[in-house]
Formats: sequence, structure tokens, C-alpha cells
Amino acid sequence: MKVPTLGDLKKTGYVPKSIKDELRDNLIMNIKAGETIFKGILGYEDTVIPDLERAILSRHNINLLGLRGQAKTRIARQMTELLDEWIPVIKGSELNEDPFKPITRYAKELIEEMGDKTPIEWMHRSERYAEKLATPDVSVADLIGDVDPIKAANLKLSYADDRVIHFGIIPRSNRCIFVINELPDLQARIQVALFNILQEGDIQIRGFKVRMSLDVEFIFTANPEDYTNRGSIVTPLKDRIGSQILTHYPRTTALSRQITQQEARLSPEQRESITIGNILKDLIEQIAFEARQSEYVDARSGVSARLTISAYENLASTAERRMMLNNEERTIARIGDLWGVVPAINGKIELVYEGEQEGAAMVAQHLIGKAIRNYFLLFFPDPSKLKKKKTASPYQPILDWFSSNEALDLMLNADEFAYRKSLDSIEGLGKLVDTYMPKLEATERHTAMEFVLHALAEHSQIGKSMLERSVQFKDLFGSMFTTSDIDSEEA
Repeated sequence: MKVPTLGDLKKTGYVPKSIKDELRDNLIMNIKAGETIFKGILGYEDTVIPDLERAILSRHNINLLGLRGQAKTRIARQMTELLDEWIPVIKGSELNEDPFKPITRYAKELIEEMGDKTPIEWMHRSERYAEKLATPDVSVADLIGDVDPIKAANLKLSYADDRVIHFGIIPRSNRCIFVINELPDLQARIQVALFNILQEGDIQIRGFKVRMSLDVEFIFTANPEDYTNRGSIVTPLKDRIGSQILTHYPRTTALSRQITQQEARLSPEQRESITIGNILKDLIEQIAFEARQSEYVDARSGVSARLTISAYENLASTAERRMMLNNEERTIARIGDLWGVVPAINGKIELVYEGEQEGAAMVAQHLIGKAIRNYFLLFFPDPSKLKKKKTASPYQPILDWFSSNEALDLMLNADEFAYRKSLDSIEGLGKLVDTYMPKLEATERHTAMEFVLHALAEHSQIGKSMLERSVQFKDLFGSMFTTSDIDSEEA
């Protein structure tokens, strides 16, 4: 029951707890009840989550260390669910003070004056979260506090009076979870200002003899790259952080796909009118896996999970745009639509020197090609191995079709009828898909046929040219005498 005064609160038998005890007690209760604590955080069930629970049980401040796009901030924000739903605070307090443990002059004088009639208010756990992005311009005043000359002038107070202090974001986060994102970006001298808060729980401001016992759960996030490129966490500060927990990317494409499907923001109209088959869903994830292993991409920077989420959204939008251009009510995403996700890839990867020389768009197309090449081998025989073994190739009818001076111009914005007709015209293509992908959904059959063509081109079985409005497939020998235009126009 949310009572209005200190006296009423005493009658309820309320016992105050530190925020670390709140987190610990509620975690214990949830574990015993078998409840999922961190909802929507996938892939960490056996790695990060157990480490996190151990840190909370140990009442530790926490540093989440990992590359970008590994759900570090999301984990921190979800920790508020482990707080008590409501806590009492002294009404009008800047620092969310516990009525039983006042720490400022304002609160102490108010309780001395009003006693049990001291007004209290109730703070919901959703309000008990504060976050600061560490940037080089962050100052001690921002985090801890400083003397406020305007306050001194308005209240006609001497600078020796502690009422002229303006508290920073950390004291104002008393009894809250406070997150500093990208901790290494904080200047070393500012990091030093956190020593006392982490170890003794108090603050010092401008020479004032202020000793405030703050109650804060600190969570820091950091990227390992920052330790060498932009800054570092000073050793004494690392020593004062109870637990450092390493995060990681999804270990499998299946798990990565589950995350993408959970996070992608598609409109109801897109979900209703656009079908995206399993091949394309898996290829989107494969692109990220290829990027993390690519010689063109800076591995230290990482490849965020946001790449696949943005790419999936762009894929749906590419198919939607084509559908509207053709005045169709429904459509199925195609392999050719993958070239519409290039802008989503460009901004999500950091390139090394060789990648910069190639150009972001070229690297994105290279990653798409590698994803198609490697994913193809999960279902179909490796063409290069067939050649070495001198085994009859199941691809021969398709190769023969192209070698008889046939070429296929697959228009990127072709309507559904023209698209299917073009693919059906290639001898042996449909039969190959039916043989090696027998469990394929009927709606995905032509997507698989197009996938085979792109894959055969990636395996150097047929030639492929990216034109402005189409993809041209032709006999490999014949294509050697043509110039391939690899710059694709945004469809």
C-alpha cells in the first residue's frame, strides 16, 4: 500500500534495502519460480546470462564487454525488471532519498521539522534507470556535480554553503541503475572521479566535506576495440568493477535468424503482402557471417546484429516497391532483391584498407556473392569436386542450355508472370531444384531456381553480369568476351 507520510510508512513495517539487495532478492525469487528474467535476449542462455546472474547474486557492479550490436544496453535496461515495483522516497528530494536514510541537508531538515508527517512519494521501477553515453567532452560536473553560481545568487548563499551544490547525474541516480555506455571513451581523469563512488559509495564535490552514501548499481558497457583505438579503461577503475562479462555474436545462423525475425520492424501491410522464404531469410544471416570472416572487413570493429535486421527490412521494402510498380497485390521476395539490401550493409561494416580500395558497395556485393556460394553447398553438390572426380554433373543440362548461345536477362522489377516464365524456360533448372530441395515450399520454388543460377555463377559454372535493370546469365566462355558491369542501380 502506497502510504503518504513517513509515520504511515513506519506502521507498515517497511524495511529499506539497498538496490543491490533488491536485485539479488528478486533474482533469487525469479530463479526459484523458473521465470525467464531477460526476455528477448537470445543466444546467451548458457553464456552471458549465467555470468550476469552470478554478478547480481554477488552484488557486483558490472562491465559488459563486447563488440557492437551484442545487446549490451538492452541487457542493462532489462535489469530494472529485477527491482521492487515501488519504493518510497522523500517528497521533493533531488536524490530519490530513502525516508529512513536521508543523505542531503534538505531531507534531514525536513524530517527534523515534520517528523512522522514528512511527506513521501512512490517511485516506480521504470523511473529507476539512468544512462549516459561516454564522450570525450563529459566532465566531472556532469557526472558528480559542481558549485552552481546561479543557485548561490538566487538563494543569496555563500559558496561555502553546501546548498549551492548542483548534483550531477550519478547522485541524481541514487537508488537507481546507472549505465555508462562506451566507458573507454571517458577521459582518464574523469574515470578517476568514479573511484570513490564504486569503492566507498560516496562523492566529493569541489572541496566540500560532502560524504553522501549513494546507493547505485553501476553497469558499464565497452567495446574491446576501444582499448587500443580511442581510449582505455584505467586499471584502478577496472579493479573496482566487480564483474566483467564478455558478450558475443550468435553462434549459428539459425539463432541469428531468430533474432532478426524478432527485431525486424515490418509494417502489417508488408507482413500481409510479402512472402519471404527460408532461403532468403538464411541468406540474410549468412551475409553477416561472411562479413565477420571477410578479409575486407575490420574484425576488431565487429559486424553488428543490426546489419541483418536492417538488411531484412530493406529486402522486404525492395520486394514491396517492385510489387507496387507492377500493380500486384502480393509478391514473393527474390534473390535479385538482395541487391536492394546493399545500402543496409554499407553502413554496418568497417572496412580495412583493402576494403576501402574496393569500395563499400563492391564489398557488400562480394559478401552477398559469398553468402550465396557457401549456402548453396548445404543443399547441392560442390561443382568443383564433381569436376575433380570426373562424375556426371547434375548441372550439365543447365550448362548445355546456356552453351547453346542462350542467355537469360532476368529483369529486377519483372512482374510475377514474366519472372516465372523466364526461369521455367531453362532446361533442367526446375528438375534440379526438385531433386535436391524436395521439402521446399511451393511458393519458394522459383526463388530456389534463381538461387541456383546465382550460385552457379559464383562457382564459375556460368557467367553473370549485373546490368542497370537486370541480371544477365550466359555461358561462361561467352561471357569472357563481354565486360561485366558490376554496378547495380538501386531498383
